[in-house]
Amino acid sequence: MSINFSEDAGGEIITATVSLPEDYNESSLRPRTITEYIGQEKAKENLQIFINAAKMRNEPLDHVLLHGPPGLGKTTLAAVIANEMGVNMRITSGPAIEKPGDLVAMLTNLNEGDILFVDEIHRLNRAYEEILYPAMEDYAIDIILGKGPSANSLHLDLPHFTLIGATTRSGQLTAPLRDRFGVTLRLELYTPEELRRIVTRSAGILGVDIVEAGAYEIASRSRGTPRIANRLLRRVRDFAQVKADGVITKDVADHALSSLEVDKLGLDAIDRRMLRSIIEFYGGGPVGLDTLAATINEEAVTLEDVYEPYLLQRGFLTRTPRGRCVTRKAYEHLGIAYMGQQQMDL
Repeated sequence: MSINFSEDAGGEIITATVSLPEDYNESSLRPRTITEYIGQEKAKENLQIFINAAKMRNEPLDHVLLHGPPGLGKTTLAAVIANEMGVNMRITSGPAIEKPGDLVAMLTNLNEGDILFVDEIHRLNRAYEEILYPAMEDYAIDIILGKGPSANSLHLDLPHFTLIGATTRSGQLTAPLRDRFGVTLRLELYTPEELRRIVTRSAGILGVDIVEAGAYEIASRSRGTPRIANRLLRRVRDFAQVKADGVITKDVADHALSSLEVDKLGLDAIDRRMLRSIIEFYGGGPVGLDTLAATINEEAVTLEDVYEPYLLQRGFLTRTPRGRCVTRKAYEHLGIAYMGQQQMDL
């Protein structure tokens, strides 16, 4: 998944939950077994039962749908499932499948028990979903060869495989596709304590000296997202190596994250600019998303997918039929006197 960001005057987008180039070497930080996977206890508990049952029956795991906010470890969990089942995993994404032949080729090249992982499956072309229906239910597909009166139908049997779909927007999946997944798991935002454990584990893999208070400081500013936690750890590591003899303490983490404009609650410069713009220019709201995006020179889809969910979760922002409104809690966090919101006609 990729989103085009317009750079802020502050520079790097430090709290993006989408994959950035610096995340590509993060595979070494990914857990490989369920016991190594931190957090998501309920999902892990159920998944372990499903995996053990499938292995006892010597069958492939039922098709799995993983959904939840970006950066929570859906791809990692899919790889964990493959390792636990002892099978290979083929990876693709919904937007990468540009024609039916691409999907057919992937399905026919699978071996018995293999896993096909489709990231952002809600962006798969609706016409291509028709290929998945018989493949998921009957492990077979029918291909039409030729055109017109001379066209023939070719029936191909497929090996028994597991389809794992990942999506940040499960509501955009069509009902026929969603209903064909036998296992549906929602990944929730992580607690600061779970993120502290993840930061400590990642620091050990990266060879970084870190104290518990320093790990918790990073975790508490990571918006409940492991991907952000690992990214902040890398940046704090740079500050620690240059200014603190390589050891990440609470003070070092606080100084580094403050320099990166990430505050105590994980809000970055763009989060605060969103809130301030609504307050200063629109009297606290309501204001339309497109108007707000133009005001702060960001793309509307970036605000809606990357920044707005966390502000809503923290109670700093509300959605109304007339637009976005800032709450009293946001005023207090920004240190702005709350004078009541003006009701503006948009």
